[in-house]
Amino acid sequence: MHARFFWLLLLGLMSLICLRPARADKDDEPGHADDKDHVVVTPDKIKWSPAPPSLPSGVQVAVLAGDPRKSGSYTMRVKLPDGYKVPPHWHPVDENVTVIEGMFNMGRGEKFDRAATQELPAGSYVRMPKKMRHFAWAKGETIIQVHGTGPFEINYVNEADDPRKQKKE
Repeated sequence: MHARFFWLLLLGLMSLICLRPARADKDDEPGHADDKDHVVVTPDKIKWSPAPPSLPSGVQVAVLAGDPRKSGSYTMRVKLPDGYKVPPHWHPVDENVTVIEGMFNMGRGEKFDRAATQELPAGSYVRMPKKMRHFAWAKGETIIQVHGTGPFEINYVNEADDPRKQKKE
């Protein structure tokens, strides 16, 4: 009888061990991922800076995550004043834009044409695949959020539109 009890106990323990789910690494468990990449930015903590030289002057930029100048994902906000215009250009990677505030007007093609733009009110989203020629302008102060995989680069269709190549007075 003791031998029978022993074998039943052993069988029961083995069943528990075999049926127990395999323990994943702590980092693989929900809620235990590495927190170093966790980002929280409330509106009052957004730090606006002048735009990089690749954009016409007048805009402000706030990088929320990542570094748009480097390889890897990034998220940034761009504040455009009323009437601000971005000449026809393209990017070597896909560009994703969400309109946060104001009216963003975007058009496709190699020639700036206000009448050929589509109005994108707050809440709109647009994705431009890499190398697609496009242009934009703001109606009222407008804030957009741009995200993608860097590095973020802008190439103007008309070299004369590139602020990096314009003479400084």
